[in-house]
Amino acid sequence: MLYHNRSGLHPGARSTVSRHFRAHGPALIAALACFFLGPAVAHCAEVTLTGEATQGGLLIGRTAVGNTVEWQGRNLRVSPDGVFLVGFGRDAKPRSSIVVVDKEGAGQTITVDVARRDYRIQHIEGLPQEKVTPPPAVSERIRSEGARVAAARSRDDPRTDFANGFIWPLEGRITGVYGSQRVLNGEPRRPHFGVDVAAPVGTPVMAPADAVISFADPDLYFSGGTLIMDHGHGLSSTFIHLSRILVEEGQEVRQGEPVAEVGMTGRATGPHLDWRMNLFDVRLDPQLLAPPTAADSD
Repeated sequence: MLYHNRSGLHPGARSTVSRHFRAHGPALIAALACFFLGPAVAHCAEVTLTGEATQGGLLIGRTAVGNTVEWQGRNLRVSPDGVFLVGFGRDAKPRSSIVVVDKEGAGQTITVDVARRDYRIQHIEGLPQEKVTPPPAVSERIRSEGARVAAARSRDDPRTDFANGFIWPLEGRITGVYGSQRVLNGEPRRPHFGVDVAAPVGTPVMAPADAVISFADPDLYFSGGTLIMDHGHGLSSTFIHLSRILVEEGQEVRQGEPVAEVGMTGRATGPHLDWRMNLFDVRLDPQLLAPPTAADSD
């Protein structure tokens, strides 16, 4: 394929081609990435992005084998068949740029419009005051536990367990949703980053996708029984407030396999599962990855 060189670059220089895409809702975005190798010749490769380009959403990308991908200053892991992940946090900016670089060092910037969401305000009353404002004596414990959780979520395995999709870990009424602003005992607090599913204590909880257990602790201060499952490429699921954990760190689990039981440990006012998802430190909305449910929402 031949292109006229209108970039004003000297012969032999490599230019960067920019494309702008919108993906508000479930989408498949196909980008023709054209890498200029000289004044007249370009190499073109297709880039696809599948998923929800919205706050809390995840995109699964695919590019040519051998290409590298950069996003928000991070060099993303790209699988041997060209798969990579991009995620958007609760308050992600309206546009996000992905840079794809070919083996020759030429790059293309793909700019994705990120849809804005409105979030609920959720009031929770009846919590013990020490769980709303912890006493100074437990501050070191809280910091230590937070560091351990962050370390588990920083794992960057080459596995692509996420590729087969996700299922709900249990059935039940949804009582809390991602992004909602929480007011605890009348005091505004940080947003909720998971989806809550009400169920009796002891209800089995299943792995939402294949994974390796990267963290298991029966008694964290805020989250009680806590389990983190790594799905590869920095994507993880976290289950909290568990009454019982049935697996161990390092264990491989399969989608639909029982891994824990519902509880109300830690900072909880009733029995439920709080399911959270992360792409490293980016908080994602599990409901955008799980199939639709007929359960009522509060």
